[in-house]
Amino acid sequence: MARYGLGESGLAGSGRAAAAAEVAARIGELGLRTVRLAVVDQHGIPRGKMMSPEAAIAAMSDGLDFSGAIYSLDTGNQVFVPAFARGGGFGIAEFTGFPDVVVVPDPATFRVLPWADRTGWMLCDVYFGNGQPMPLDGRGLLRGVLAALGEAGYDFLAGLEFEFSVVVRSPEELAPENAGFTPPPPPVSVFERGYQFLSEVRLDSMGPLLEALRDALGDVGLPPRSIEDEWGPGQLEFSFAPMDGLAAADAAVLFRSAVKQVCQRRGLLASFMCRPALPNFFSSGWHLHQSLLSRADGSNAFASVSAALSEVGRHYVAGLLAHAAPMAVFATPTVNGYKRFRPYSFAPDRVCWGVENRGVLVRVQGSPGDTSSHVEMRLGEPAANPYYYLASSIAAGLDGIRRGVEPPPAAEADPYALDAPPLPPSLADAVNMLDADPFYRKAFGDTLVSYLVMMKRSEIGRYAEALAELPLPAGQDVSDWEMREYFEFF
Repeated sequence: MARYGLGESGLAGSGRAAAAAEVAARIGELGLRTVRLAVVDQHGIPRGKMMSPEAAIAAMSDGLDFSGAIYSLDTGNQVFVPAFARGGGFGIAEFTGFPDVVVVPDPATFRVLPWADRTGWMLCDVYFGNGQPMPLDGRGLLRGVLAALGEAGYDFLAGLEFEFSVVVRSPEELAPENAGFTPPPPPVSVFERGYQFLSEVRLDSMGPLLEALRDALGDVGLPPRSIEDEWGPGQLEFSFAPMDGLAAADAAVLFRSAVKQVCQRRGLLASFMCRPALPNFFSSGWHLHQSLLSRADGSNAFASVSAALSEVGRHYVAGLLAHAAPMAVFATPTVNGYKRFRPYSFAPDRVCWGVENRGVLVRVQGSPGDTSSHVEMRLGEPAANPYYYLASSIAAGLDGIRRGVEPPPAAEADPYALDAPPLPPSLADAVNMLDADPFYRKAFGDTLVSYLVMMKRSEIGRYAEALAELPLPAGQDVSDWEMREYFEFF
């Protein structure tokens, strides 16, 4: 008997049952032996189960029990709340006692993984056993924000631009006797020295890996638009053609997971940690390109015949700027990520905007008459939860449109010399700003915001304890704790 029906999940629709039937047929036709069901947790990390084809097919209509304990885990994979506290320790009654949640695979996300033997993959939405949406689920949050945007007459289009680093694992880490829970030693080598920005020769030196990544991503429906060599050793940038809102966030999850899996099968480690403490390494960012499409005629609502950005686009930018400080927790959720916000680093350090300026927080790319005009939010680190990052940007921009807010004057030259509010200098400061912020508490709900504040303050506390025990040496800005906490996790 089905314990969970599509009607209860809130995902029932005229096309969903047909999509599920099509996926079931493909699983049979392809002779798949395994289907991985992935649940994206609060950190943006996919947690998963390997299911038989029959069980995965049944889960699309009946749902599947999945451990709710993942929502009690911090970035160190440790329980950050008192075990078995009422409400899970964070005030959600349904979480009392470490219960299971119910996950429902979304057939629209079905992929066949080319690097795994006869294996399919689907993302899941998360619900409580009573059929109510789980308020920490990022996919559910983003769906709600996109629905509000739709009611205002717009659809969201996103372009993903990720920077990350690839290193060679040490021989000790790859040894069979270290396959258990021994903390891995640092990598012993990287592809090349740093300071090789956009070098064609260095790209070719990484050819076998980049070609494997290109092919794997293409086979799962994410062909890279561009692959670039960045400043640091083994540092790369991948960008993708624009995608619809939810599909873009799903793609970000699949992209990061695919890259890490393809690399690890080659004895390599791909890290989306922002600023690794390794020689000659540079910070990595996640630049989120954004535009709105008018539901009335499908046109780009940010395009203008007389300016680089339309009136709607200016209001959207003003909303991004107005909510940038508390938004930082969603876009840059780690202690490490705030070490990227430095003057003259090609990363922003203050709340400002400009046209075709790489030092600002919000960069407008376009010109009068350009139908592809859009804005680039440069706040994010590559470890951000994609659903939270996109949702926080859309909610802020929509608020600017609703209130008709105008942005301050644009930066015309040096944004690092501009008299503008600074970005939060640390995760602790950003968390305090989010905790006190009424906008995101109303837009996302007190439950999610209070949960994230609690979790991040616990993380900040562990970081402070580590520094008290082992202070940073002079001239070093990234701690050993950060490397242990983030380098492999992200």
